[in-house]
Amino acid sequence: MSPRSGNILIVDDEAASAIVRAVRRRLEEEGWGTTVVGKDEHGSADEMMWAALDAINQHLPDGVILDVRLGEYRDDQFKGLDILKRIVEQHPRLPVLMFTQYSQGVERDTVARSALQVEAPVEFIDKLASPEEVALRIRRLVGAEPRSIAIGGRIIVDTDARAVLVRDESGRTSPVADVSGRRFDILRELAEAWYRSPGNMVPFDRLERYLEGDDTRASLRVRIREIKVSLGRAMGLSLGANDFIVSVRDRGYRLLPPRE
Repeated sequence: MSPRSGNILIVDDEAASAIVRAVRRRLEEEGWGTTVVGKDEHGSADEMMWAALDAINQHLPDGVILDVRLGEYRDDQFKGLDILKRIVEQHPRLPVLMFTQYSQGVERDTVARSALQVEAPVEFIDKLASPEEVALRIRRLVGAEPRSIAIGGRIIVDTDARAVLVRDESGRTSPVADVSGRRFDILRELAEAWYRSPGNMVPFDRLERYLEGDDTRASLRVRIREIKVSLGRAMGLSLGANDFIVSVRDRGYRLLPPRE
């Protein structure tokens, strides 16, 4: 499923913080645009609330990342929940991922109960979660697959263009022409499973559906070997049996980001 507008609204009083900047970079790397409502532009938490609601009406985002705490004062401690209630009233099907720094205790329970009381696509995540985890969670809420998947620092699987790119030391990317057709389909399956959760295994039969003939298992081994040879050559590496695409106890394959 492709994003409707390709835009995520971020509502956070610390919009210029390293955490929010890292999340924005990750979302933008994966093809999303981002719109930010922050305290610097809008001042008080109440003004941020009206600005956020106005931004939703104007930009029709695919989802919202909303901080629970929108200021230093006690009254702002759960101000994000007030905004959440208004979003749910006006846009009950809009996915919202709640940012919270309350990792445990009474405050965490308050946030959890408030989020779970609304009948809407709402989840919460610790604000110190990695940008990769935030991007994954918002995509799950929105129901969109990534347009491109970066595996480690050098390999990019572009699902829209059906192409695999390798980044060199200067940051430039070039396509790996040999990884196309069925080879690309196999690598995409592995990359999407890895993206959903590093360590995920893809069963043999799911990969074998891209192949034909009497011995699809043997054919799959050949295709896997060809993918590794092509990518290894493009990166100047020798990818062995325990590198990049690894067999899991005769059950399937999983990805490991290649060594840098």
